[in-house]
Amino acid sequence: MKLLALIALSAVGALAQDSKLDYEFFKTKVQPIFLKKREGHARCYVCHSTATPFRLQRLSPGATTWDEEQSRKNFKAVQYLIDPAKPEASPLLLHPLSEEAGGDGFHSGGKHFHSRTDPEWLVLQEFATAKSR
Repeated sequence: MKLLALIALSAVGALAQDSKLDYEFFKTKVQPIFLKKREGHARCYVCHSTATPFRLQRLSPGATTWDEEQSRKNFKAVQYLIDPAKPEASPLLLHPLSEEAGGDGFHSGGKHFHSRTDPEWLVLQEFATAKSR
């Protein structure tokens, strides 16, 4: 199952390399979502900095956010979760979204967003669909 997920993420990421994702938007609006604490859930960063195919950079000791080099690496990693051909079907949008709202079936960190109107989910959507341009 994990191998299939890696293959799928690699295929999506290969397409995303040519996309026009906005690095500054990612750095200022998307990255903070990965660090936010939500009741009943671990922060995205907790799992995605160690044990998953989508890997965020570890924060430097004492840091509360990423430095420029780490942010650039995170930006590169998140591109593998965006399908520019079908951005609304991107894993970045569907994986943390509840099934009732149209998300996929499983996310070991739980479903962080229960609606497509959640403000943070809308930020992810704006980023993935390039609506910020």
